[in-house]
Amino acid sequence: QVVEESLGVIMVCVKRAVITKDIKAPDAVPEAGIQEATQLMRLGKLYRYNVKSAGESVVSLCEVEVAQYTGFKYCVALNSCGSALYLMLLAAGVKPGDAVLTNAFTFVAVPSAIHHAGAKPVYVESTAGYTMDLPNLKSKIVSSGAKFCMISHMRGKIADMDEVKKICDGAGVILLEDCAHSIGVRFGAGTATCPHTGHHGLACAISSQSYKMLNSGEGGFFLTDDGPMAAKVAVYAGAYEGLSEKHIAVPPKEVFGDLPTQLPNYSLRMSALAAAVVRPQIPTIEERVEKYNARYYMIEQRLNKHPLIEVPPQNPKVRICGDSIQFNLQRVTDEQVQKFLAECKSRGLPCELFGAATNARNFVNWKFSPAEESLPRTAQMLSRAVDIRLPLTWEDSDFLTLCQVVEESLAVVMA
Repeated sequence: QVVEESLGVIMVCVKRAVITKDIKAPDAVPEAGIQEATQLMRLGKLYRYNVKSAGESVVSLCEVEVAQYTGFKYCVALNSCGSALYLMLLAAGVKPGDAVLTNAFTFVAVPSAIHHAGAKPVYVESTAGYTMDLPNLKSKIVSSGAKFCMISHMRGKIADMDEVKKICDGAGVILLEDCAHSIGVRFGAGTATCPHTGHHGLACAISSQSYKMLNSGEGGFFLTDDGPMAAKVAVYAGAYEGLSEKHIAVPPKEVFGDLPTQLPNYSLRMSALAAAVVRPQIPTIEERVEKYNARYYMIEQRLNKHPLIEVPPQNPKVRICGDSIQFNLQRVTDEQVQKFLAECKSRGLPCELFGAATNARNFVNWKFSPAEESLPRTAQMLSRAVDIRLPLTWEDSDFLTLCQVVEESLAVVMA
């Protein structure tokens, strides 16, 4: 603050906190990825099967490395995580008209994949901590008769997956996991040595869209320990004729059998270019998680001191990846929420409200597969839940300014 004295009057002027950096800044591609992608473009070998052997395929090598990092036997690289979710449903046996349980709070790609498979989503309520509500899951299993559940770890927030698996196994429900937002997130004892998320379900999918821990612009990976499922996904994706032999992270040829003639080819493969930029990012995930988490916990501690903010606690079984932060505004009106968002935006911090009328994470906007029952708990959470990215490229001091912007914006609104 600056103190000015003039004509015997002391004036105190407090500098207004403002963000000048891009909140949408994605993680950069390492130089090794740029070089490999450039070489592929020089050669023109962008198609994953334009190689003599699997060991020469950038995509096949990427699949091996992703499988190793996440701890799975099999991996199939695809053009998007949405494609991975869609093919995962098909490979699990979902048929047109089947009911599939999923989160009422997730990204539009999840119900879209269910819709793509011709199935019917059954939305399960979400908690104030952004995870699937397990009592409501039990209730919806009974009321819907669904035999499939595709749980979504939205923004890397993980339910008690031990309990989720217990519930699903007890009801004969096949569990699948959308891990698009949980690359680098581990479940068990809350440490870096725990298994990666995705292992409670029969299979899972991760994303390499720009705002994820792996960045290829667009891309996704199907992961499983189930050989027949992996073979089906590889064929659905485009491993026609004998092209499965140009994969490494898939089961043996005999598992494929006649699948190339029995299943359609949807041509959803990842390009060599995407795989090239992903590969050098994989070894850096853990280092980046540590940096993200140090910042996350600093911001969480500071914002939780504010009487109008709640940053929900995360499951102690989870080693998080804090590349974004979410908080719930408390004891404010709808009008005050909108004024808060506008004030933050005017200061260079475009916060997202999950319950905004145009937000693709708001279930009321999924008119292609609308909810058939009211979802009051999710609706209430969405109406107060604020979402902020935490770019890796920012300095620690930038996040102190971010906190200041949030605090000052609330002060302006409540004045």
